[in-house]
Amino acid sequence: MAQPSSHVTAPLKDELDIVIPTIRNLDFLEQWRPFFQPYHLIIVQDGDPSKNILVPDGFDCELYNRNDVNRVLGPKSSCISFKDSACRCFGFLVSKKKYIFTIDDDCFVGKDPSGKEINALAQHIQNLLTPSTPFFFNTLYDPFREGVDFVRGYPFSLRGGVPTAISHGLWLNIPDYDAPTQLVKPLERNTRYVDAVLTIPKGTLFPMCGMNLAFDRELIGPAMYFGLMGDGQPIGRYDDMWAGWCAKVICDHLSLGVKTGLPYIWHSKASNPFVNLKKEYKGIYWQEDIIPFFQSVVLPKDCTTVQQCYLELSKLVKEKLSPVDPYFNKLGDAMVTWIEAWDLLNSPAQEAAAPVDGVKKN
Repeated sequence: MAQPSSHVTAPLKDELDIVIPTIRNLDFLEQWRPFFQPYHLIIVQDGDPSKNILVPDGFDCELYNRNDVNRVLGPKSSCISFKDSACRCFGFLVSKKKYIFTIDDDCFVGKDPSGKEINALAQHIQNLLTPSTPFFFNTLYDPFREGVDFVRGYPFSLRGGVPTAISHGLWLNIPDYDAPTQLVKPLERNTRYVDAVLTIPKGTLFPMCGMNLAFDRELIGPAMYFGLMGDGQPIGRYDDMWAGWCAKVICDHLSLGVKTGLPYIWHSKASNPFVNLKKEYKGIYWQEDIIPFFQSVVLPKDCTTVQQCYLELSKLVKEKLSPVDPYFNKLGDAMVTWIEAWDLLNSPAQEAAAPVDGVKKN
């Protein structure tokens, strides 16, 4: 793993929050210190709220546990998952910044093939601040990267692109595999560094991973709900993918872009495949119905905001997926509660009121 370096610039340091879900002490932040220290961190503690989570000195951060979730949201706290990394979306709710970067606590600074440390945050910001091209594929990939342009035959009318809502990064070392793949390939590691950023085309879904992810909260924030997972639910480890499927359908409808590729982080450890299988097995069956459902979704033209789109999607989830399992009725209701919570904490009146605070740690 890479060692920290000094003299790192901090773009958008007043416009971006870093959200980290955790059940343990955050020693991993020491390696990220040169990159993360200038930013505000929102720590969402999962599990036992009486446990004391230690954060290294010198970070500007606030920590929320389950008691804080209940205090802030009241009855609407039912939409926030417990004992699952899906709890991270509470951090998306309480943030007041334009951009969010979220990362898991087993992810460390990676190195590119030259041995240089990868500033993942800076690359995500570059991805978000440059347009996406979802309507026509550029064979040199992202034309807004330095040294690249649109290839011959690319329509000039489409070269302005669209705003980028989501930047999806990748992983060196431990790949993001499901439990069956983990079981048949227990020693597989990703050593391939592909120096590319791609816009995911309109109409194409993808399995979004939340461990190295950034998004424009103002453009797509209300759609970044990680669902009902974990304790008391029949499924886990589909939280980020559910958010990705919902968000991608809405991005396509609203002409927003999603990029994937760079940056890479170093994913340090594989989770237990047998535990994962127990969490995933229903999802592995259900996704054969879930994915065709999202592929067939057509949102009404009069849905012109993310909230309107998401509420319409919640109706369709209940209508089309509840025959698969009654869980989807519950999930559809939770999607509505999530939007109510989002509007509650992000209304003009709430913006003008005192901020919602967790425990300050710095």
